[in-house]
Amino acid sequence: MTAQQQRQPGQWPVTEPVALHEDDDQGVAHLALVAVQARFHVTLGSIRADLEEQPSPMAVLNAARRWNYAITAMADEVAAAMKKAS
Repeated sequence: MTAQQQRQPGQWPVTEPVALHEDDDQGVAHLALVAVQARFHVTLGSIRADLEEQPSPMAVLNAARRWNYAITAMADEVAAAMKKAS
């Protein structure tokens, strides 16, 4: 390979991707971490989309408060259920 043909680590396209197998402990841990991060970003993106649809700055702030109250109420419910289960 010439100097121009060599790629830096992480540069695309990847010609030999690393296979992550479910029987590989490191692969499973990586997939679990990626799943948690993906769920967080998808959820946060949905909330942002809702906020961006609001017609005015005051409506954005009111919608944010509704999201905050709904998340807090949900957390209280889940915590109470976990406490009851243990």
